[in-house]
Amino acid sequence: MANDTNEIRSTLNNLIETLKDSEQGFRDSAEKLQSSAIRSQFQSYSSQRARFASELQKHVSQIGGTPETSGSTAGAIHRGWIGLKAAITGNDDHAILEEAERGEDSAVKNYRESIAKDLPSDIKAVIEEQYRDVLAAHNQVKALRDGVATSTGSSTPRTY
Repeated sequence: MANDTNEIRSTLNNLIETLKDSEQGFRDSAEKLQSSAIRSQFQSYSSQRARFASELQKHVSQIGGTPETSGSTAGAIHRGWIGLKAAITGNDDHAILEEAERGEDSAVKNYRESIAKDLPSDIKAVIEEQYRDVLAAHNQVKALRDGVATSTGSSTPRTY
């Protein structure tokens, strides 16, 4: 499959959509967060995802494809859910962090699936490097979510 250009383009464009979804999701969430420290972190993650998408778009162009330039419909729906949930809960940071972590679960899954594919080594190396950063961000968002739950005294059990 390493020589199947259509499959490579499809894999990269799927990741670009995921990254665009993450970029916008982090940006939207940052606007709603009460904590300035978490807001800053989310703005940083949004910028990171834009850089990652740009890097993958260059690879799609190099192999003769047309790179994705926007996120997915599912991502837009998810961001809408973040907005609805934030509005209902009064822009509660914990609720926003829960939704962000759920969105990042999807990003981690998409990266894992892409890494499992037979891709050219240069493209696979880029995806693996990005995956490490995406996974680190996911784990940080999860830790922030748990920290906010602890500091607010939430007693809701979490089974993830």
